Amino acid sequence: MITIPGVAPNMIANNIEPAYPTHPGEVLKDEIEYRGISQRKLAADMDVSYTQLNEVLNGKRPVNAEFALLIEAVLDLPAEPLLKMQVRYNMIVTKRNGKFIKKLNKVRKVAAAVL
Repeated sequence: MITIPGVAPNMIANNIEPAYPTHPGEVLKDEIEYRGISQRKLAADMDVSYTQLNEVLNGKRPVNAEFALLIEAVLDLPAEPLLKMQVRYNMIVTKRNGKFIKKLNKVRKVAAAVL
């Protein structure tokens, strides 16, 4: 989180969370469409199943390190930004999960009592 003295953290553009977080699969889907590559060909080039690739591109499966490195090898897109995007997506989705937030608050209360 970026901080600037005298400015509220939520007023700094880099700290604002998007209303709809972007799954890295969306970016990859746009990229392969732009390049005119079929999902079936890309899956074959990556040696992964079409289903696995399609699920990533549609945000139903996360981008993991292995998948990101395969994308890097086939499309010459750096793996690390894809992984960072996945982590940011996961963090935003998790922070919006009411059930998890209740659990987190319970753990914080227990931890505060112990300290």
